[in-house]
Amino acid sequence: MPGGVDTVDLPAWNQASGLSQGLRHRNAMAHLDSEVKEECLREDLKFYFMSPCEKYRARHQIPWKLGLQILKIVMVTTQLVRFGLGNQLVVAFKEDNTIAFKHLFLKGYSGVDEDDYSCSVYTQEDTYESIFFAIDQYHHLKNISLATLDYGENEDHRIGLKVCKQHYKKGMVPSANDTLNLDNDIETDCIHLDLQVLSQDPQDWKQSSFFRLDFDRLLHVEMSFHLKGIDLQTIRSRELPDCYIFQNTITLDNRAHSGKIRVYFESDAKIRECKDLNISGSIPKNTQYVLAFDTFVIVICLASLTLCTRSIVLALSLRKRFLQFFLEKYKRQVCDADRWEFINGWYVLVIVSDLMTIIGSIMKMEIKTKNLTNYDLCSILLGTSTLFVWVGVIRYLGYFQAYNVLILTMQASLPKVLRFCACAGMIYLGYTFCGWIVLGPYHDKFENLDIVAECLFSLVNGDDMFATFAQIEQKSVLVWLFSRLYLYSFISLFIYMILSLFIALITDSYDTIKKYQQNGFPETDLQQFLKRGSSEEEQRREASAFLSHTCCWRRKSSDDHLILIN
Repeated sequence: MPGGVDTVDLPAWNQASGLSQGLRHRNAMAHLDSEVKEECLREDLKFYFMSPCEKYRARHQIPWKLGLQILKIVMVTTQLVRFGLGNQLVVAFKEDNTIAFKHLFLKGYSGVDEDDYSCSVYTQEDTYESIFFAIDQYHHLKNISLATLDYGENEDHRIGLKVCKQHYKKGMVPSANDTLNLDNDIETDCIHLDLQVLSQDPQDWKQSSFFRLDFDRLLHVEMSFHLKGIDLQTIRSRELPDCYIFQNTITLDNRAHSGKIRVYFESDAKIRECKDLNISGSIPKNTQYVLAFDTFVIVICLASLTLCTRSIVLALSLRKRFLQFFLEKYKRQVCDADRWEFINGWYVLVIVSDLMTIIGSIMKMEIKTKNLTNYDLCSILLGTSTLFVWVGVIRYLGYFQAYNVLILTMQASLPKVLRFCACAGMIYLGYTFCGWIVLGPYHDKFENLDIVAECLFSLVNGDDMFATFAQIEQKSVLVWLFSRLYLYSFISLFIYMILSLFIALITDSYDTIKKYQQNGFPETDLQQFLKRGSSEEEQRREASAFLSHTCCWRRKSSDDHLILIN
């Protein structure tokens, strides 16, 4: 070019400029779209972590779950009280019949069990009299009993009393040279005494060879019989009566051959459907009302279960969106604490409670209609579900900072308390085994492992200390001295040291929570994300609804007022 002047291709320059402007426009649109998605995600997260009242003020969403929980507390508690009163009648009826049977069939029964057995005999004559007394009482049961009892069929579908004896096949202990000649093979002989046999002359069956007992070889004698009874006290509560089958067993235990035969009485009561009931009055109508009430409880629990399950599913979907967004924008993973914030433990508790209530209510309805008799399992389900329902109320109190201290203290201290209990449990188990081995033969509270564990737990709580010291038998001076060293060391170690440290752990967590409530809680990635783009007024409002003090803490001194709770 003349003069060294460069020329510019205007069409090419215009095309490049247009492409650059289009690229900037697309980048601007993509950035705007990203900001819109981020703001939508932030709003959804804020709404998820709001309390029921805040959700209503924000979007006028009616707190159905809160209303259902309040209604469920009233319904489930009422259901439990009604079932508990009926269950008390069942248990009392069984216990009263067991006591009555012991007085009827055990000769010389004082009314109080001697230990884990009812009574004992010490002579051969008393043994024979105890056996024949039980048989005679069974024969004349309808003439002497005050209860509405009748004879029942045993496993062989026979009415009567079955007597079995176990003894060594061969045994003899000569007194001259103290030698033992014993064949430890066990033989079992049984005889069935029906009402027809018992109606004959008693000497006919008492003089039989079966009742000639060889006490050197005898292990035990067992008498078993079934009785039928009916519980009429439920009629006063306008309920159908229960019919029972009592499987009674009397055992004379001579396995120790110590000169003392222990007499055991066991009664297993099973509820059966009463046949051909003809009861006039309002009982059937009252039963329909109870069944309708139980059905309504099931419907309420199903609705609560559906809403809580839906909330958990939505929370998991929201967590997936947050994790994906965080990974795309910040190129790193969210910490575990923030991941668990989306799993609402209270909802899980409510779901478990609802399932137990539904199963327990169905069992209760079956029991009410006499199609099922498992009172114990039903009471466990209903009782545990009611416990969970009432514990779940704490969730709504947790939205108030003044009431939230208990929840936060339990959350903060739980890991340290579990680790501490694991270490203290090793020492506790050592004392348990040691006390059982050494003191078991000399003290009633150390006879077996479970009783030892219960005794030591009582000592830790300061219960029954003097009685534990005083009841040790002074048959061995060495064992008596060891018992003092054992008890003093255990009480001093666990009460003055371990229990004090246990309380100190909880107190330390409580002090930490109180300090955080005054100065601000450490922040996580989730909390920082929720704060961005919020006004100071919104941040102050959210401070009462969001609370967390777990890992991944990233905190600024200027933002100490933001709290997260789930």
